[in-house]
Amino acid sequence: MSRMKRNQKATMAATSAGRRAAAQVKPVAAQMKPLAQSTGAAAIRRVRRTRAWAAPRVERTGQVLQDSVAPKVSAWLSLAARRLEPAKPQRPRWRKLAGITALAAGAGAAVAFARNRKKPDSLTSVAEADAGNVAPTAAMNEGQAMGSTDADADVNGQVRTS
Repeated sequence: MSRMKRNQKATMAATSAGRRAAAQVKPVAAQMKPLAQSTGAAAIRRVRRTRAWAAPRVERTGQVLQDSVAPKVSAWLSLAARRLEPAKPQRPRWRKLAGITALAAGAGAAVAFARNRKKPDSLTSVAEADAGNVAPTAAMNEGQAMGSTDADADVNGQVRTS
């Protein structure tokens, strides 16, 4: 027998066997269909009921975990992060030394400025003493000899222009 004939016979036999089985199963399937539908509906109801029962318990468990376990886990994670973080590099010490030196120099300059303001000017007192010894006529003659100018001499010898 050739291969084609053998395959054809096998196909026909399988097809006829399938038809016979389907013919036998159809009435049984028709009887089982309402039972399967009611069983499916009951399963859906049971799943909903179970979910409604479990939801508040899961919620309560979540709250308990959040209030008691979560702070501990958070603390552990923070500790681990601190351990993992590399050490900060040290700054060069010369910067601190330069800053202190600049601060000291500024303070010294401020002290020197304050001292100089409090001391009486020795040049001013000498100039005033010399100005008192000069005769008024001589000073007038000098001003007239130079001619009429807008410059006037101060008591301490400084010349101001108007």
